[in-house]
Amino acid sequence: MKRIGLHCTLILLLASLAVASDSVPLKLVGSADLPKYSGDFDHFAADVNGNRLFLAAEDHGTLEVFDLNTTKWLRTIKGFEVPHSILYLPASQKLFVTDGGDGTSGMSKVLSTPDLKILQKVDLVPGADSLVYDPESHQAYVVTGGKDVKMKESVVSVIDMTDFSKKADLTLASAHVEGMALESHGNRMFVNITDHNEIDVIDRSSFKVVDRWPLQGVGENSPMILDEANHRLFIVCRNPAKLVVFDTQSGKQIGAWDTAGHSDGMAFDVARKRIYVPGAEGYIAVYQQRDADHYELTAKIPTAPGAKTCLLVPELNRLYVAVSPGEGKYGARVLTFETLP
Repeated sequence: MKRIGLHCTLILLLASLAVASDSVPLKLVGSADLPKYSGDFDHFAADVNGNRLFLAAEDHGTLEVFDLNTTKWLRTIKGFEVPHSILYLPASQKLFVTDGGDGTSGMSKVLSTPDLKILQKVDLVPGADSLVYDPESHQAYVVTGGKDVKMKESVVSVIDMTDFSKKADLTLASAHVEGMALESHGNRMFVNITDHNEIDVIDRSSFKVVDRWPLQGVGENSPMILDEANHRLFIVCRNPAKLVVFDTQSGKQIGAWDTAGHSDGMAFDVARKRIYVPGAEGYIAVYQQRDADHYELTAKIPTAPGAKTCLLVPELNRLYVAVSPGEGKYGARVLTFETLP
């Protein structure tokens, strides 16, 4: 245990030294250890007004709650099987958590944020994982099914976030579906069809697949973010590790840049025109968007092995990164970075 602690301390020291220059985009400002945790983390959500950060501890079947400003660990919420994605709804003060289990306890959950008690369960196809939310229609789109629950197909379900009722299902001939993105000024939804190395384009009005865009020279597409103002779609692929950019008007891949390996998340800093890609090999790849077609890798910020998911909270100029210890070789933790001008 002493050796593991020393290793992590050295990593954090290197991270601090790496941001000593004013030209570096991220500065490490906080770290919280979870010494009893040994599995993978998945996604974050933030309650900015309530000063809380939520993290899905998928291998523990819990939500971990932290102080948003100090990153201090606050409490553990039990009652989940395999939690993956978290949606905070400030108007109703509720959390919606996708739960990827294959049994009755694996149904997705709705929590009251004042007391963090489970209010109800949402019965979906087993294997609920990724989600994306449209605040205008108050609808969430949730990926279910797939290989994790031994299904050859995946299902995208539409959930009304006012009463948490299911409105529609779309079956996709894919056993592995990952990140999604929605247009706010259009009806399209983009979906990473990971086992086919393609992006499916779904018309949300008809709820049908209307186009398929193949990836060129890359595969295992996972996280996805839309830069709607520039008509660009950002995708992180794992084989090989690349940041890929698509033109959403032409449906063409315009470029691919080397990135951090085995990433399970990324963030787009609209104000600074930056993309942050954390990778499990131990660093955050930071890109500057020069224009819609040109991207430059400007920094590799040290983190820790297993640091592969993140959340950007622009109101606080903070990027939170979850370090998954996997087999327990390194300690579990949450790192907080300040996003610098």
